[in-house]
Amino acid sequence: MGDKHHLDDSSDFTSEDEGTEDYRRGGYHAIRIGDTFNAGRYVVQSKLGWGHFSTVWLAWDIKHSRYVALKVQKSAQHYTEAAMDEITILQQIAEGDPDDKKCVVKLLDHFKHSGPNGQHVCMVFEYLGDNLLTLIKYSDYRGLPIAMVKEICFHILVGLDYLHKQLSIIHTDLKPENILLLSMIDPSKDPRKSGAQLILPNSKDKMVLESSGVKDTKMLNGDLVMNHKKKIKRKAKQAAHGCFEKEVSEGVEGNPETSGAVESSPNASSTRATSSAGTSRLSDADGTKLKEQGNKRGSRSMRQKLLASVDLKCKLVDFGNACWTYKQFTNDIQTRQYRCPEVILGSKYSTSADLWSFACICFELATGDVLFDPHSGDNFDRDEIGNGWINANICAKGMYDYLWTHALNSDETHQGIERHCDFESRNMTSECNQYQIKGIIRLE
Repeated sequence: MGDKHHLDDSSDFTSEDEGTEDYRRGGYHAIRIGDTFNAGRYVVQSKLGWGHFSTVWLAWDIKHSRYVALKVQKSAQHYTEAAMDEITILQQIAEGDPDDKKCVVKLLDHFKHSGPNGQHVCMVFEYLGDNLLTLIKYSDYRGLPIAMVKEICFHILVGLDYLHKQLSIIHTDLKPENILLLSMIDPSKDPRKSGAQLILPNSKDKMVLESSGVKDTKMLNGDLVMNHKKKIKRKAKQAAHGCFEKEVSEGVEGNPETSGAVESSPNASSTRATSSAGTSRLSDADGTKLKEQGNKRGSRSMRQKLLASVDLKCKLVDFGNACWTYKQFTNDIQTRQYRCPEVILGSKYSTSADLWSFACICFELATGDVLFDPHSGDNFDRDEIGNGWINANICAKGMYDYLWTHALNSDETHQGIERHCDFESRNMTSECNQYQIKGIIRLE
């Protein structure tokens, strides 16, 4: 399964669309609003996001009268194989959680769809809400109250405990964009609550509108239907050229799977840029981008009210890079800001890799800032390594142990991350006993 990169919405590399280059044989399937899938069962309503492997769409499930997230994979063989691996994992997850209590996204359906660019594997997921990165943005990157952080962390740990102990599954790409709330922070942006109009095909394959609260299809007057058709055609043309604007939520490729122009859908993998997330967040803090983002989410007082009333139940999403403890696909896992020491050093990894990412997420939720702000290249400083020590076992087995030796020679290494957090003077050993970290973040 392929590695997904972490995009920041302020990066020079960030784009609100996937571009046109990969709309070719073996690439994306061109989708228009109103298109139907799986013998007409799923009707596309709007675009949720995109990733390097797929695009993700809000769709209406005619059979069960519900919104779903439709993920359409690229058609090349290696993307198809990756999708089938993902489906195997998702089916295992669903079978072990019939009561839907394990805080992990549910795969509802999967099928193949043939188009001009090839045959595409499609996955249908339950439609969820905003991702945790969006939640952090609503706090203006100031962090959430500790009580909220603890509640969110409880749900994340329920999901990880289920994956690790019962299924031996490693997520391998845990980050705020891949943890989704069950609903939108702003109810007016949630199509399930806002009374948004449905786009449905009638028997003559013409587009008509239906209020989400009404069961019978209603034909509108000719002028309104014609205007709506023009709007659909305009948006469909934009979508086909990769320029379709975000319609449901911001900040996901995450996404997905998710979760924004990057995917924030339940199954889309969301990607931030490999450039410094910390730098962009500082620019937000000093007002450069914050004003613009604030306008998108209303006034600060409105954002605070929405945060105070948000439902913090959440689920883990995007298993496009997941594997089993006994069957791993690659050593190149995890988004850089959440990458654990054993992976950095090229050593063996297991479920503890997810716990490292989880701890980074806890810090980010509480402070609004990333715990580690790494950069690409061979030069490492305190943000790459942190304050602590890794036992000789992991260093000896790592392919990149010379990087650790280099880091230990840095004068800044031992200063570590004390500038960020408060530590307790005790050791914490990972569940696989692969690494030890001096101190843990104190949340109480």
